[in-house]
Amino acid sequence: MLGEVTPTAPRLRVRTVAVPDPGPLVALLPETDALAWVRGGDGMVAWGEVVRHKATSPAEAEEWWTTLVASSDEVSDLDVALPGSGLVAFGSFVFDPDNTSASSGLVVPRTVLGRRGGRAWLTEIGLEAGEQRPAPCAGPVPPAPRGVRFEGGSLTSDQWRAAVSRAVGTIAAGDLDKVVLARDLVATAESRLDPRWLVGRLGETYPRCWTYLVDGLVGSTPEMLVRLEAGLATSRVLAGTIQRTGDDQVDLALAAALSRSSKDLEEHEYAVASVAAALAPFCSALNVPENPYVLELPNVLHLASDVTAAVEPGVTALGLAAALHPSAAVCGTPTGTARDLIAALEHLDRERYAGPVGWTDASGAGEWGIALRCGILDETDPRRIRLFAGCGIVAGSDPEAEWAEAQAKLAPMIGALTTTR
Repeated sequence: MLGEVTPTAPRLRVRTVAVPDPGPLVALLPETDALAWVRGGDGMVAWGEVVRHKATSPAEAEEWWTTLVASSDEVSDLDVALPGSGLVAFGSFVFDPDNTSASSGLVVPRTVLGRRGGRAWLTEIGLEAGEQRPAPCAGPVPPAPRGVRFEGGSLTSDQWRAAVSRAVGTIAAGDLDKVVLARDLVATAESRLDPRWLVGRLGETYPRCWTYLVDGLVGSTPEMLVRLEAGLATSRVLAGTIQRTGDDQVDLALAAALSRSSKDLEEHEYAVASVAAALAPFCSALNVPENPYVLELPNVLHLASDVTAAVEPGVTALGLAAALHPSAAVCGTPTGTARDLIAALEHLDRERYAGPVGWTDASGAGEWGIALRCGILDETDPRRIRLFAGCGIVAGSDPEAEWAEAQAKLAPMIGALTTTR
């Protein structure tokens, strides 16, 4: 897990070469020190550890990363100039540093294998002069979890519904417009949980989401806090959700109803506005869609908007993540009031749930998703994992409907823990 602050940035040797298509990336992950960021078969997997930095925030992590990049020696094939190639760090950050026992940080792996747009690369970091490392190869299929049982989290179902009712009352009093309330669920297996199994199952089932594994945080998020590439920033905002039935005709009607729901449209509007306001100071041009579209996932339907922006020179993905977090999609509006109400009502340490998770490279490009549809593996008991889900509460929210929505959002992790091949 994330350790102590690295006092100074070391000088690193970095070498990137083009490689043949390696096949399924997740199959190459080792049992320990594994990192992953994959979507639709592309992305990066990594292992080993050269250096890590315990950060107080994405902004502070950006300062450390800039120093590390400046002091590193990098050699790359000319035809591997792709985002994520070369020196790269994976990271995850807590939702609220004032209300958690967890820590944030970046980790620089020893070996990274990536694929994007039909091209693949291998990056080795921290090499000594003349050093060679074994080529990655697929190992045995990791074991599926067995005998998983689920226990209630910090609040009972009745207590959580009551918290939603209190939040609606606070909104009705005019103290805030929206707040996001999370709930947790603890899963325990008969033996050690292998995160590679969870990454594999999530990636197969939710190929349109970003599946990640960073320091015991594992999940598959549909929400991109910010992606930065070649000066273009994109933020995928999700707010407004309905559970699918599995019947195509019924789900089509549900999608139409979702796109007309005043409650869900209101919730979505707050989330989009908060992202646009946070991006504006860093941009020369900003495009905010007038209306959301319906994003179809295997378990739920979401209202979604892709906000895009042309950023000013020198702006980095980590810097944008610092400005955007926490958005109204995971906190509420106004931010400070919502965060205080979350601390008062949830009775829950979110840790890195709903915080930024992803990667950055030496150019400042990167992808930082919001850690949703996820679980955090227990550091002391490798059989246990704590799952999280949350719902946006506005004036029209109904506690029973919000409970059902939270249950639907737990489905990806519950499925990965209980499905066998």
